[in-house]
Amino acid sequence: MKSWIRFVIISVFLLTSAVNAQPAPPPSTPLALEALFREPEFRQVTLSPDGQHIAVTLPQGDRTVLVVLKIGTKKPLSRWDFGPTQHIGNVYWVNNQRILFGVSEKKGSLDSRQPTPDLYASDIDGSKRIEIPNGNTYQILGRTKDDPNVLWAQRSIEQAFLFKLDTRDGRTNTVASAPLEFGSFLLDHDERVRYAIGRVKNNVLRTLQRQDDMWVTLSETELGGDDFLMPIAFDADNRRVFMMSSEKGAPRKVILKDLQTGAIEVVSENDISDPTEQIMSGDERHMLAVEYQPDRYTVDVINTTHPEGRAIAGLIKAFPKHSLAFGNSSSDGRLRIFRAFNDTDPGAYYLFDLKRGTATFLLSSRPWLSPESMATSRPISFEARDGLTLHGYLTTPRGAQGRSPMVVLVHGGPHGPRDSWGFDPEVQALATRGYAVLQINFRGSGGYGQAFERAGYRLWGTIMQDDLTDGVRWAVQQGVADQDRVCIYGGSYGGYAALMSSAREQGLYRCAIGYVGVYSIPMMFDKGDIPKSAAGRSFLKRVLPESEDERKAQSPAFNIDKINIPVMLVHGAKDQRVPIDQMEFLINEMKKSGKKPELVLVKPKEGHGFQMPENNVDLYTKMLDFLSRHLATRNVSP
Repeated sequence: MKSWIRFVIISVFLLTSAVNAQPAPPPSTPLALEALFREPEFRQVTLSPDGQHIAVTLPQGDRTVLVVLKIGTKKPLSRWDFGPTQHIGNVYWVNNQRILFGVSEKKGSLDSRQPTPDLYASDIDGSKRIEIPNGNTYQILGRTKDDPNVLWAQRSIEQAFLFKLDTRDGRTNTVASAPLEFGSFLLDHDERVRYAIGRVKNNVLRTLQRQDDMWVTLSETELGGDDFLMPIAFDADNRRVFMMSSEKGAPRKVILKDLQTGAIEVVSENDISDPTEQIMSGDERHMLAVEYQPDRYTVDVINTTHPEGRAIAGLIKAFPKHSLAFGNSSSDGRLRIFRAFNDTDPGAYYLFDLKRGTATFLLSSRPWLSPESMATSRPISFEARDGLTLHGYLTTPRGAQGRSPMVVLVHGGPHGPRDSWGFDPEVQALATRGYAVLQINFRGSGGYGQAFERAGYRLWGTIMQDDLTDGVRWAVQQGVADQDRVCIYGGSYGGYAALMSSAREQGLYRCAIGYVGVYSIPMMFDKGDIPKSAAGRSFLKRVLPESEDERKAQSPAFNIDKINIPVMLVHGAKDQRVPIDQMEFLINEMKKSGKKPELVLVKPKEGHGFQMPENNVDLYTKMLDFLSRHLATRNVSP
């Protein structure tokens, strides 16, 4: 550990209520569901350019509010609250005295495509607040050099536009456009427009390079294709550009291209996963590190000659039992926000001071939880029946002896999302009550390269289910799972998989739980918010079976005769992504065969995934009772 890395722990900032920053002692019995599913105290924490203030979003039941506080005073300067169902996020510092933030109505905890938020700008004392006209179509790129109140922004309306946004009055000044349906721009450090990246017709992804006031195609591939170049940042001298490169569908890597000589250097890559984020210096001129999630969350520091890069490397060594997620920094690079977390610890925010070499404790997201009482999760990998390597996570009960009853927890999406390592209240609710929990990033999941994700296209109900089956058999072979006591559960696509695997693998599972799940693939083309847009319809045609017969063959609702285990179904009546019609259709098809779900739970005010803590407590109380009846869990030492 670097000698200059030392830590000063100060008391937690008090916002709306006093919080004990020290974890409670481990309980002798599993933690109450109310504590596990209680909203975290804080979500997004961002630092002002001068490092004097932080903006913090706070979940408060049916809303998320925003506060700004001065570092060191422990008191908020101001507070923004837009009322019930309104959630503030995407906070961006315009300058030291002004912020920009989004406000949206959250539709469901599993809905990954939230409505584009309305944009507001305000001084940090709460004054001079305005709503940005048409702000729900804007994407913020960064600060301009000529005016501290003006930002670079972009929008796509038939083609992509780059413009300057004045946050004092919401006025815009268009600077450039590109022939892309959905696109983004990259400027160099002299604010010259150099690249545009986006989608054109027929699902083609294109990278354009600016040459002599004209756009020239640099790279082009089908959406989700194998080979692609995507510029992401310029090096300090503008002579080289960092690019995301994908070859033959392998995980993406970060390369550095010399624009004069054409020479290419690979600066960061991981054999297993795509990069998830890049960490830039405070002045945005140097790329310091690249983040990945091959198993645990990892950071590849690529610039240790830069003092900020060395600081990041030192911090990683100083927290050997935690993963670090790095946030934004002050403009001079002296101060940076980061979060330390692991599988049993929801995490805490710290402020690192490069000059002093100190990391100061700021906030704990769930201070009432004791990491010592949680079950540990370990990354796993195994070979599917066709030889493809699959990755995932296995969480086992604390003190378990021998084989445990197991729940296969299937993530949603399925294309793009993935399971990740870290604290998960849902996993802990199961594991602390005696169940092993298996999470598999089956083919089709995101984060492992385009070839891996594309390998699941049109195979929702076949090979993707075989991956889950192979995972169960692996866990049994490892001596972890009791083969006679396995249930399967998931939300959204995971709900689909729970029922489809039950039909495909008769005798493997003792019970199945479908949560806001898809049960009829044909219905996906007619109901819900996905088919309402051209992009959504294109997605469905790309990833789902082509023929009506195959769509039915891969749908649980058309395979009722093969589902012969107890079923629990859960849905939100206001679900727009997967309407409750899906569940009702499944139930009607079951009735035609003389069957019915053992338990149906519907929450009238919930959408695609329950948001309210009390509804989650009710859900998991009923789910645990359902699992206990069918898996007969043994007592396990906490």
